[in-house]
Order: sequence, then structure tokens, then C-alpha cells
Amino acid sequence: MIRASGSILSLWRRIGPRFLPFADAASAEVPLSRLVRLSLFQVSVGMATVLLVGTLNRVMIVELKVPASLVAIMVALPLLVAPFRAFIGFRSDTHVSALGWRRVPYIWMGSLLQFGGLAIMPFALLVLSGDGEGSVLAGQIGAALAFLLVGAGLQTTQTAGLALATDITRPEARPRVVALMYVMLLVGMLAAGAVFGVLLTDFSAMRLIQVIQGAALATMVLNVIALWKQEARDPSRNRNRTEEPSFREAWGRLMAEPKARRFLVAVGLGTAAFNMQDIILEPYGGEVIGLSVSATTGLTVLLALGALLAFALAGRLLARGFDPARLSGLGGVVGIAAFTAVILAAPLAAPTLFRAGAFLIGFGGGLFAVGTLTYAMGLDGRGYNGLALGAWGAVQATAAGLAVGCGGILRDLTGALATRGALGPALTDPSAAYAAVYHLELFLLFAMLIALGPLVGRASTTVHAETPVLAPFGLSQFPR
Repeated sequence: MIRASGSILSLWRRIGPRFLPFADAASAEVPLSRLVRLSLFQVSVGMATVLLVGTLNRVMIVELKVPASLVAIMVALPLLVAPFRAFIGFRSDTHVSALGWRRVPYIWMGSLLQFGGLAIMPFALLVLSGDGEGSVLAGQIGAALAFLLVGAGLQTTQTAGLALATDITRPEARPRVVALMYVMLLVGMLAAGAVFGVLLTDFSAMRLIQVIQGAALATMVLNVIALWKQEARDPSRNRNRTEEPSFREAWGRLMAEPKARRFLVAVGLGTAAFNMQDIILEPYGGEVIGLSVSATTGLTVLLALGALLAFALAGRLLARGFDPARLSGLGGVVGIAAFTAVILAAPLAAPTLFRAGAFLIGFGGGLFAVGTLTYAMGLDGRGYNGLALGAWGAVQATAAGLAVGCGGILRDLTGALATRGALGPALTDPSAAYAAVYHLELFLLFAMLIALGPLVGRASTTVHAETPVLAPFGLSQFPR
């Protein structure tokens, strides 16, 4: 059996690369078509995110009559995997493959986990709601498993995918790659939200099964196309293999990097600040500002437009040698202006000011996200890109999830106290509950700027140290 396996591996190695999926691709030059194709894994991640946090959230509560508390627990389950992104990235750095791959096996495994979770999810949800056969407990277990699988899959895919993008691009091109990856993530979220909304207009159990399993199939198709001939095979990597450090040792080396610990603290504070208002922005617009349902729905478009503009501007600035830490700080300053506008929109009864604040939230958050990811791409120059990106992703995902939950809890608690008059006669208005969240976000942004300050202007990352001043940023300037 061992001899037969060895013969098969030898045969695969001799097969021409053009007949093998995901095989040898030139890494010296990366054309735009290849970059766009690689970024399709971000589209699948965006699609899964919208499905979990948006579409299914509404379907489970409204159509399937699942208790909101249980829905919240299900949606939060993927967060259990987020802290392990650093370990996933490290394992993809040190993975031993007979065909000489490091990232491909992890992206493929993440894709399979996403597919498996989405494949069983609709049936589990129907049992959970009481409309299918089987006990509700079985539905709860099945739904929890489905959400956990999808969460583990998208966390694994995104961590290894970003590490692969770092591997195949030159340091000076990485800011452009970061901008492209974020644009494709946003495109995936917007497109998936629109498609899911149309397909589920006439809701039925059969339609729910078709839509979710269609998303599972789309995930596999997109990720297979994204992986095709992206990572070059290098069997010599295994023959010349040296003793690899343990995860603890590699993590210690990463934390020994100048300002690495401070950087991760800044990522957590800034991410929490920009995400805490995610579930209260539209209710604030409806209850306090007096916007219609269609008008509050348009806030999502304003957030997306702000983020897209930020991605374009960030790519242009970083390509000219702009410090990524300074760019992240600029995003925080814009966020302070944004949340101030949102708070003042209530006493001034100014819907236009509120809309401007929503646009600036997307713009500031986009600058902060691109700046921190670019910084993370150059955080470790000793071959452990996956570990560095995994650490960034773990902090970001965990902070975002906890912030959303804390934002909703803080709003409810403050609202209850205000209704009872426990906060004084001046704070009985419904806006007080929302203002408490936005003021906390302002505090977090100031704390983020304090943490980020010493990083600005310090050439402590390979990206900042090696990035030359380039020509203006545009599609024609993407790596070829």
C-alpha cells in the first residue's frame, strides 16, 4: 500500500502543471486577472457572512418563529473559531505537503467546511422551528453544528487566502492587494444580500432549502476558481525542511516584533468602535430620527459607498508610500467625526446630518481596516505571514462580534433605565439609549488613537520599510 501511494504521488508530480488544478503558477509577476480570481474567496466569505448575520437572522425570527435569544446564540457561534485564526495561519505557514503546498490545503479544507455547514443548515433550521420531522433539540444541535462549520470554514479560508495573497505579491504591491481584497469582500456582501432578498421574497421551506444549498454550491465553485493554479508547487521545501518552531515559540517571536502587541490592541479597540453600532444604526434612524423603512434600508448603501471610496483612497495613498498606521489613525479621526454627527442629528432633528454620519462611518471604517491589514501583512518578515495575518484576523473577528453583542445589550439596559427615570429627567428621551452606545464608541476610538500613536512613522514593518513611492493607484497599476 505504501509503495502504491508513493507511485501515485510520483505520477502526480510528473504530470504537467497545466493539467493540474491549483498547480505551478508564476509568482514573480502577478497579473490582475490572477489577483481578481484569487479574490473570489473573499466573495464567498462575504456571501456566507450576509447569510449568517443578515438573511437567516431575519428568516429565523420572523418566518420560522425561532426565539431571538436562540438566534443570537447561533449567530455568535462562529466567533468561537475566531481566536484560533492565529493558529490556523501558523499551521498554514509550516504545513508539510507531499506536493509542496502550504496554503492550498487549508483553503480547500475551509471551503469543505463552509459547504458542509451550508448543506445541512436548512434542514436543521426547519427541524429547529418545529416544521420538520424530529425533536426541536435535534434541530438545535444540527443548527449549532451548521453555524459552527460555516464559521470555521470562512475563518480558515480567509486566513489562508490572505496569507497566500501575501506570498505571491511583492511587498510594494500589497497595499493594492489589500484594497482589492476588501472591495471583493464588499461586492460579495452586497451582491449576496440583493440576491437572497429577491429569492426569498416569496418564502417557503423549499425555497429556503434551495437558496442555502445554492449558496453552498456557489461557495465551492468560487473557491475552486479562486485556487486554480495560484500557489506554486515546491516539493523541495519538504526535502530541505528544517526544524520548525512550535506555535508557542513562533507566537513569542511575533510578539517580540517592535510594537506588535500594541498594534493588536489598537486593532481590537478600533474594530470594536466601528462595529458596536452595527445593529442599532437603522433602529436609531427609525425610532429617533424618524426615517421610513426604505430610508433606513438606504443607510446600508451609504455605508457601502463610504467603504468603497475609502478602499480606493487607501490603495492610492499606500501605493505612494503612506504609512499604514497613520492611515488607520486617519480612519479613527473620521470615525470620531462620524459618530459625533450621528449623535448631534437627534437634538438637531437633522436627517441629512445623520446620513452624512452613516457615510463617514463606512469611510472611516474602510480606512482603518485597510491600514491595519496592510500593517499586519508586513508585521513579520521571517516567513510566518499566516501567523501574523491570523493574529490580526483573530483580534478583528473577536472584537467585532463582542462589540455587536455589547452594543445591543448596552442599548437595552440604558433604554430601560431611561424609561424608569433612573438617569434623570434630562435623559428620558429614546435617543439616550442609542447615544450611550455612540459615546462609548467615541471613547474606544480615542483609546485606539492613543494605542496607535507610537506606531505612526516607525518603520517597524516590512511593508513600511520596503515600500517605495509608486505611481498613482488605479486598475492599470495593479500587479501584472
